[in-house]
Amino acid sequence: MFKKIFKNITTRKRAVELIDNAKKGSLKKTLNVFDLFVIGIGAIVGTGILTIIGTAIQGNAATPGAGPAIIISMLLAALACVFSALCYSEVASIIPVSGSVYTYTYASLGEFAAWIVGWVLMLNYAIGNIAVASAWSGYLTQLLKGFEKYLPDFIVGFPIWLRSDIRSIYALCDRYGMDVHDKMPFLFDKIPFAINLPVVFLTLLTTIILIKGVKESARFATIMVCANLLMIISFIAVGIFYVKPQNWVPFAPNGLSGIFMGAFIIFFAYIGFDAISTAAEETQNPQKDIPRAILGTLTFCTILYISVALVLTGIVPINQINPTAPIAAALHMINKDSLAGLISFAAVCALASVFLICQLASTRILYSMSRDKFLPRVLRAIHKKHRTPHVLTWTVGIVIIVCSLFMDINISAQLCNYGTFTSFIAICIAVIILRKTEPDLKRPFRVPFVPIFPILGVICCCTLMLFSLRQFNISTVLFPVWVIIGCAIYGNFSYKNLRK
Repeated sequence: MFKKIFKNITTRKRAVELIDNAKKGSLKKTLNVFDLFVIGIGAIVGTGILTIIGTAIQGNAATPGAGPAIIISMLLAALACVFSALCYSEVASIIPVSGSVYTYTYASLGEFAAWIVGWVLMLNYAIGNIAVASAWSGYLTQLLKGFEKYLPDFIVGFPIWLRSDIRSIYALCDRYGMDVHDKMPFLFDKIPFAINLPVVFLTLLTTIILIKGVKESARFATIMVCANLLMIISFIAVGIFYVKPQNWVPFAPNGLSGIFMGAFIIFFAYIGFDAISTAAEETQNPQKDIPRAILGTLTFCTILYISVALVLTGIVPINQINPTAPIAAALHMINKDSLAGLISFAAVCALASVFLICQLASTRILYSMSRDKFLPRVLRAIHKKHRTPHVLTWTVGIVIIVCSLFMDINISAQLCNYGTFTSFIAICIAVIILRKTEPDLKRPFRVPFVPIFPILGVICCCTLMLFSLRQFNISTVLFPVWVIIGCAIYGNFSYKNLRK
């Protein structure tokens, strides 16, 4: 019996079988390399630059900050990514189907490993998107305050329990010694209640856009990304004249500990190039365009991140950096209030595009898992008119709204990182295995120096992940709990459903 179970859970799907199944699908092939490039940049240049970078530089009660040495943290994060990015490029070029690393794991490590990786990827996107939505809500609130002379008070200054989550409200009250009962209502005088209305609005809007079609989603993302890049480049161009080199001293106030934790925190932003591979099945020429988009996005965004970090830490002393809106606050310090307002507007646009792209990626991964019978059949239903997985899109949207009631930006981002590291490790291993098991596959893109580069990718990801385990508490508990829940679902539903 145990031999049979082991054989079943290690059953692999050959690349040819995966491609044939994808050809039978109904997703439209409408994306080109520019669309993929926009998807990658839109997913990377958002939360990392606009919010997470502040915490990575300054640190908080739980984690040491990197200080100006954040540029080294970024290089470490990029190094950890580059080996995985090369592996993504190779496997995506030979298996151009929806599902990203979940699908690639199915072809290399087998059924059970594929399910676990797919389940963990939900941390990257569906749960990680809560961090994006929370940041978007904060920037929107700040942007609205700039229109307090023109908008009514119920829009500009609506109560905190209508624009935040329960955990954040408790933390705010603890920090400033306020009575939590004054900040949010309690149902039956016992159950706290808060709902982030901006998050609900954003989720409903992006869900409707995604159902309309992936090409329409890419167009929306293009507009948002262009607005964001314009504002960020403006910040660099203006801020460089206000840089004071003395602000870069001490360069690494918390030593290697701060640098490594900075790399771990900023790693959250690099999930974007994984989102590119999730759209492979809807790409016109995936064998060539996906590797180009992945590597081009990683290079461009790393250069942009380092430029922003150098200017930001050169303008503002470390202890004065605003952890929630660092760029806008830095511009206020140099009396560039009008540009700061535009940055807040760009942040709203950028985070909206990140949110949309991550929601797109999560639905495509779940679609692939449903098509492979890991999930109920109803979830792979395709809209008759728009040819998109509308049931899954609504399901993901509802999950985000519900989880946003009690999960804050920090926990969501940390959980997302663990999911990202897991998927990056899996893709590096997949390249090594596929080179052995399916050596005759046509590889339009090949990772150089196999198995050295994939092994280096595994080592980099494992080092950052293990180092981070010394710092966090809640996320290090929730991540294994999430994996255990996934194992239970597999054992009680997926395994049996696959055998029918």
